[in-house]
Amino acid sequence: MLATLHQERFADQAPAAVYATLLDEGTYLCSPRTMYRLLAAQHEVRERRNQLRHPTYRKPELLATGPNQVWSWDITKLLGPAKWVYYYLYVVLDIFSRYAVGWMIADQQNAALAQRLLHQSLQKQGIGPGQLTIHADRGAAMTAKPLAWLLADLGVTKTHTRPYTSTDNPYSEAHFKTLKYRPGFPDCFGSPEDALAFCRQFFSWYNREHRHSGIGFLTPEALHYGRAPAVTATRQAALQAAYAAHPERFVHKPPRPPAIPTAAWINPPPQNRSTPSASYTNLDEELSQNR
Repeated sequence: MLATLHQERFADQAPAAVYATLLDEGTYLCSPRTMYRLLAAQHEVRERRNQLRHPTYRKPELLATGPNQVWSWDITKLLGPAKWVYYYLYVVLDIFSRYAVGWMIADQQNAALAQRLLHQSLQKQGIGPGQLTIHADRGAAMTAKPLAWLLADLGVTKTHTRPYTSTDNPYSEAHFKTLKYRPGFPDCFGSPEDALAFCRQFFSWYNREHRHSGIGFLTPEALHYGRAPAVTATRQAALQAAYAAHPERFVHKPPRPPAIPTAAWINPPPQNRSTPSASYTNLDEELSQNR
């Protein structure tokens, strides 16, 4: 049967066609299924067309236990005054503190602009070699070689999301939701100046006033710059005074303020995902919250 299948006239034909041809000639050797089994044993069954081989992308697992260890950055569109007119908001976010370390409005997605924004943000935060990992998706601006060379020169590690996996970049996605669900966010912006004015007000509020649910209702600025213990101590004193005055109002135990977070993950390993902790940030839940 193998010798028959190896004949020149059958070399490019499927077993079912070979089977039918032989029957037309009055010959039966075996069924098409047996032909497939014999060919498979000889490693001669494969897809004849050239198939695209997708590379295997490793799931990013990033941990930050303090500010300026892992940053996440992304670009979102802001609708302009007419159809197909957009302004692009670049935002660099510290995943531990949620502090926006840098942002920019532009009329296009451009690797050179991203390179300038990241360079300025790194200088402003005083980032040293080997200190920081920057995480982003796989957009053209994020994967551009000039940006990769800049980060390599500065000793910054870069990571990327897996294709079509938005949950690999949850902090930036959640931040953009906070922006676009903010009261006063317009249906469209009349000009780049309008977008810039709105974002100046938003980022001032977000960094300095927004009590963020993912970080114990601290402001990003307080956590980023080390003022969280003082804020928590003030909260604890207020709660202790309330408990001393009216202990009957607190049925189970003396009240405590929300804990200061100790870690922030992108894709925590299974053992961390299953370990409950008051100070652990659940990234999947944060994506669905409307702050």
